[in-house]
Amino acid sequence: MSEKRLREMVKRADETLRRRASLSIARGLRRFFREPVDAYGWWTEDLRRLARQMRRDLLASGEGELLLPLAEELFALPKSEHWSLGVFLLEGRTRKWGEAEFRRLERWLPRLRNWSDCDALSIYLLGPMIVAEPARVRRVFRWARSRSRWARRAAAASLVPAARRRLCQREILRLAERLLEDTDEMVQKGVGWLLREAGKARHPGVVPFLLRVRRRAPRLVLRTACEKLPSRQRRRILS
Repeated sequence: MSEKRLREMVKRADETLRRRASLSIARGLRRFFREPVDAYGWWTEDLRRLARQMRRDLLASGEGELLLPLAEELFALPKSEHWSLGVFLLEGRTRKWGEAEFRRLERWLPRLRNWSDCDALSIYLLGPMIVAEPARVRRVFRWARSRSRWARRAAAASLVPAARRRLCQREILRLAERLLEDTDEMVQKGVGWLLREAGKARHPGVVPFLLRVRRRAPRLVLRTACEKLPSRQRRRILS
């Protein structure tokens, strides 16, 4: 791999993002976050289109091996669009990867800065790799012990794709138990989201779990987890 070529691609991607930036979109995006967010101002679907074009160009030129290094470089840059573009470049490609790539993506966790890049990395990259090889689920319990709120949220969010396919059922409840008393609101939302998706997929253990923990679980977790349950079950859990 040519480092010079990689630097050129990173520079070109940044120039494209900068050239088509929108101040009004950037201002609107910042309203979705409590943390300071540095953004050029792009709509998500426009970023996806750019990522698809960049991916097609690299594959057509025989440089597909540069996709992961390019995404990694972009994910380390400061703008919100850098992170999203890095994830979208790799979206749909993870089924071809193995343990080396999973561990490489895992090393992105300390770079997470808000719920958006946390959830994008979890849902589009780490989560599908856990679905492809469920034994990887054991890694999320390490993330759940992290001091980083975003790594702990990623532990829950990365299991959402598995929950939707009724995979890793025991591990989902173990992780929810582990994170149940986390005091961070963003982690609580992640746990509630995971349990909601498992409940929607008719995971048989979700309702018994929620009934068992309802007296000690944060209300935010319970409300989020119950959103898609039948009204009778929801009332019983929240009563």
